Amino acid sequence: MHRPQIGKNVQIASTAVIHNNVIVGDDTIIEDFCVIGYPAKNAAGPLIIGNNSHIRSHSILYEGSSFECNLVTGHSVLIRENTIAGRYLQVGSNCDIEGDCEIGHYVKIHTDVHISKHTIIHNLVWLFPRVQFTNDPFPPSKYCEGIEVFDLAVISTGTILLPGISVGFASFIAAGSLVRSDVADLTCVGGSPAKKITTIDRFHNYRYKISLPWPKHFREGYPLESYKMMDELLEKISNLK
Repeated sequence: MHRPQIGKNVQIASTAVIHNNVIVGDDTIIEDFCVIGYPAKNAAGPLIIGNNSHIRSHSILYEGSSFECNLVTGHSVLIRENTIAGRYLQVGSNCDIEGDCEIGHYVKIHTDVHISKHTIIHNLVWLFPRVQFTNDPFPPSKYCEGIEVFDLAVISTGTILLPGISVGFASFIAAGSLVRSDVADLTCVGGSPAKKITTIDRFHNYRYKISLPWPKHFREGYPLESYKMMDELLEKISNLK
């Protein structure tokens, strides 16, 4: 167990608790009543928070997790041990990430999202408020079937994802859906249970004159360094059609 390592220009509120086995990158802000590096029996190593991160009040991050630069949380976020995440992860208020998860770069998670253990989320994914991941195929049991969400997927508000499914590349799930089976690449689904509506090349909003895939019309809030990845994924979509 090592004493915490705190980088340069880090701001830590007087009410925050910083445990041992923590590495905090430069220019990070940790607000009031946060618990950083909460001890975990199964932690794989220290808690690592990358440079230029911002942890808002009442958030709890367990040891054993690792976040690259520019992590931003809302208030009262819980992230358990052995969660590995890339650059520019955004996690909204009251979210719960249950640990042993893998999260890619530039992922945006809105308020009140629950992410169950052994979830894998790839790059540039959107999770809107109150999305619920599950992993127990026959609750309560000792079995765990993680969910995998591929690049550019959008999961809309109030969606429930059942254990073991995959959400395909550049797919779209409509609000309030119950997803019981795999979602194919480039496909829009919705309903309870969710069924195919159309493919993304046919999914348009005529009022606003926009269409999928979303990086063609929405890049606000993303750093310039992410545009190269977006363009590569757009080219991949063109090649799959």
